[in-house]
Amino acid sequence: MSRVLAADVGGTNIRVAVVDDVGAIHARHRQQAELSQLQASSPDEAARQVLEVLETAFRPLIDAAPDARGIGIGFPGFFHAHSGVLAASPNVPGLVDFPLAELLSERLGLPVAAHNDALTACLGEARFGAGKGLSHLIHITLGTGVGGGAVIDGAPYAGEGGMSMEIGHMRVVDPEDAGARPCGCGGRGCLETYASATAVAARYAKAAGRDWVTPIEIHERAGKGEALAQQVLTEAGAYLGQAIAEAAKLLDIRTVTVGGGLSLAWEWLHPSLVERMEQRVIPPQRGQIRVLHSILGDDAGLLGAAALALGN
Repeated sequence: MSRVLAADVGGTNIRVAVVDDVGAIHARHRQQAELSQLQASSPDEAARQVLEVLETAFRPLIDAAPDARGIGIGFPGFFHAHSGVLAASPNVPGLVDFPLAELLSERLGLPVAAHNDALTACLGEARFGAGKGLSHLIHITLGTGVGGGAVIDGAPYAGEGGMSMEIGHMRVVDPEDAGARPCGCGGRGCLETYASATAVAARYAKAAGRDWVTPIEIHERAGKGEALAQQVLTEAGAYLGQAIAEAAKLLDIRTVTVGGGLSLAWEWLHPSLVERMEQRVIPPQRGQIRVLHSILGDDAGLLGAAALALGN
């Protein structure tokens, strides 16, 4: 049995674990790491701080699993293909063309593989989750934003510049429409502004005349029969289905998995998702595309990082 170390890096915390080659997690812990709040005076200082945070997170696991044969990391940002070099990260703006895998390997004395966090979540779902056994898969994560990744012919697909499957920034509303919602990317009408947990919460709060309502509360209200909560979730599902249809027309991948916190409201998202998707795909694709709820939940990224270290 082979064992590796894996990390799923977020803006506010890092989850690390020891994982074996069948996807069993033997040890795990979470470390707070406000990477998005780093105060670095230079790119070199930003790099030093990130490496120190990651080393601190991994050290206890290295001691606990001396037989680990490598490390995999899912990190928020864009990577140059499969090089382990971070082209840029929205969470840590100072990191540009940063050889994350190489430098961390030097510190920890183990081979390191690193890739975009959404892509590693897709890889996890393809190897150990709802897409297990499939050579082609799209995975979408509904969280603060909307992330996406694709596995093609059994390998994670990053694109030429590491920016493939940015499905959260696919336009689902004409940006020239006066009502198109502004997005953090600088555009308008992006899926992320209609189907992320943040967008759903904002939409509900505005309609209900509230300052803020959590996505969990909206889900609970929908379960109790509240029409507004059900409507907001159903609308989000429809926009997601619209984006999936466009991705399916482009890639002709027939299985899509959906995870992330908002996906817990699956009973409200899924019916409208399928209805809109079937309306928008080309006729030969109708009835051919499966959209499945993730079975890995929050562990998709962690297990995908392990898959990277194991060699996909």
